[in-house]
Amino acid sequence: MTHSQLDHISDLLKNSPLDLGGDVEKMRRVFDEMLGSAPLPDDVRTRTTELGEVPAVEVRAGSPATTAGTVLYFHGGAYAIGSAAASVGLVSEIARRTATTAYSVDYRLAPEHPFPAAVDDALAAYRALLDRGVPAGSVAVTGESAGGGLALALLLAIRDAGLPQPSSATVLSPWADLTQSGGTMTSRADTDPALTRGALEIRAADYLDGADPRTPLASPLHADLRGLPPLLIQAGGREILLDDALRLAARAAHADVPVTLRTFPGAPHVFQGFAAVVEEAALALDQVAAFINNLLHPEGRR
Repeated sequence: MTHSQLDHISDLLKNSPLDLGGDVEKMRRVFDEMLGSAPLPDDVRTRTTELGEVPAVEVRAGSPATTAGTVLYFHGGAYAIGSAAASVGLVSEIARRTATTAYSVDYRLAPEHPFPAAVDDALAAYRALLDRGVPAGSVAVTGESAGGGLALALLLAIRDAGLPQPSSATVLSPWADLTQSGGTMTSRADTDPALTRGALEIRAADYLDGADPRTPLASPLHADLRGLPPLLIQAGGREILLDDALRLAARAAHADVPVTLRTFPGAPHVFQGFAAVVEEAALALDQVAAFINNLLHPEGRR
């Protein structure tokens, strides 16, 4: 275990200028500067594109022949901040490990575009891949934090639209319950260096814009999860969203959905973004890659 590395990352997060519940325009700049400050490895290649008129960034890493499948990725930021470009560092780590082409989706953000705009964009992006002839079985859906909640909402929207499900979904520290009812909202309040209940309540109100926080496409934890593809859920032991992950895994199992839950003691929210410097983060992404690659259908493999 490398708790000293995790402690260092937690200290960085605790002392960062990011206030998730702060002025949204300012926090968007802060968030993108924080995530975009680290240079990308030389083997990462990106280009801006669109999926169903939704902006996205195509990400490849490693060998130019990386064509094993497609990762559809949704960034975090409590539905109000974050961007496809700022998430390229983490997305590229997944693309390299899975030998896939990844698309980081720039779904619309609240408060300018409240629920269900993000879900509509996610579904439009997925439909666009299918319309291009990409087999559903060669697509792996992935997301972190609010993007994890959005990835789950997409699976529900896919099911309700009668479309074929992707091969799998991986959610990292998912924000799956906008009622903030998890017990770790209180029990981890003093240990979480990145999130607070108050900040999440502000951003949830922006996103919901009066909608019921228990609405399934807004809070997938409260949805009927039957018929979803295999799920991998990862969460850190220090975060207030830990109970979102734990309860989600239990509800998925009760709904007969294949589910794998991995928790990392001492790890903060979305610690996987520090894979270049933290052993547990690299191990977590290795697990993500193994999960995705094991479920990609043969038509999506090299």
